[in-house]
Amino acid sequence: MSHDRLAYMANQIGRFFAHQKEEQAVASINDHLRKFWDPRMRKQIVDELDTAALDPLVRRAVERLKDPV
Repeated sequence: MSHDRLAYMANQIGRFFAHQKEEQAVASINDHLRKFWDPRMRKQIVDELDTAALDPLVRRAVERLKDPV
């Protein structure tokens, strides 16, 4: 999947959870990515984290994908 498309999708998820308190929003975004994104998609967005155009809450959630649960 293209780099821009993944960032767009992740930011859409972030907007969905943006009404929550900051830490809860980050946790909800991270949970959604873990549950519903294919492992290859998660790996790709983590690998492209430095160059991805991600909203701040989404960036924090993606950074947490680096840590196994």
